[in-house]
Amino acid sequence: MSRYDVLTIGNAIVDIIARCEDSFLSDNAIIKGAMNLIDAERAELLYSKMGPAVEASGGSAGNTAAGIAGLGGRAAYFGKVADDQLGKIFQHDIRAQGVHYATKPEGNNPPTARSMIFVTPDGERSMNTYLGACVELGPNDVEPAVVAASTVTYFEGYLWDPPRAKEAILECARIAHEAGREVSMTLSDPFCVDRYRAEFLDLMRSGTVDIVFANKQEALSLYETEDFELALRSIAADCKLAAVTLSEEGAIILRGDERVKIEACKVEDVVDTTGAGDLFAAGFLYGYTQGRSLADCGRLGCLAAAIVIQQIGPRPMESLQDAAVREGLLEAVLT
Repeated sequence: MSRYDVLTIGNAIVDIIARCEDSFLSDNAIIKGAMNLIDAERAELLYSKMGPAVEASGGSAGNTAAGIAGLGGRAAYFGKVADDQLGKIFQHDIRAQGVHYATKPEGNNPPTARSMIFVTPDGERSMNTYLGACVELGPNDVEPAVVAASTVTYFEGYLWDPPRAKEAILECARIAHEAGREVSMTLSDPFCVDRYRAEFLDLMRSGTVDIVFANKQEALSLYETEDFELALRSIAADCKLAAVTLSEEGAIILRGDERVKIEACKVEDVVDTTGAGDLFAAGFLYGYTQGRSLADCGRLGCLAAAIVIQQIGPRPMESLQDAAVREGLLEAVLT
């Protein structure tokens, strides 16, 4: 029996979130709806231009780990911070969620990563990320016993930007598969897919990755097509299991010839879409590691995503466990 349901690996980032108008994005050459990698100088410039902001521990895979723990799952996390104030905030927040986190901090230079997130009136988020200490994550940070004890090891596609992280992920995949476990990834962002399309496809087709999460735009980008049906057939052929999210249209789960359509949960007010995909993965993987049907997994994912987009910040303030009970989903998981 595994000690952890899911181990997530990602860029340990503190999000700095502020609202803005679309004109602010164009005036500052920010690509809307994307994750833009920036250097320290631009990070300082954008921070100086931000309006009132909220600081919240984030990072895609960190959000997923927190979501899994919030549903009652056993989660672990690998990700690098510096020994500075933001690093201490990140460590406190993820451990307070009940997530195992023992990655050693990396001095104080480079500093802990931060992402300036600008949220436009439509709820769309545009991220400007300085990776800082994240780039120091490497094979020495792998805890082999934790990998072997995790039912699923999950990593974010964004980790393909820092070079040493690739080595760590491949080592984790080797350990996981030798222990009879599975490996999952999220494609993260269409621009991330553009940068690493060939490598992502190789990870899937080689069996290094078993389970893939993508949104519609990422799936289309992966196969360089505008034909969504073709993209769905292709991703189903290239990996064991895929979950493709469709925003307000829900999600499609694919496993071989099996295809399950999941309806989105009703949302009264979209406040901030930051973390929507991360929380979908959390709900889905929680259900998956509990042995639930693909439909149940998808419903849990859509519920978690719906909750997080109705607030500012990427980690739900509302209890995911309580929400699942209200919707009857937690009862389904426990029976």
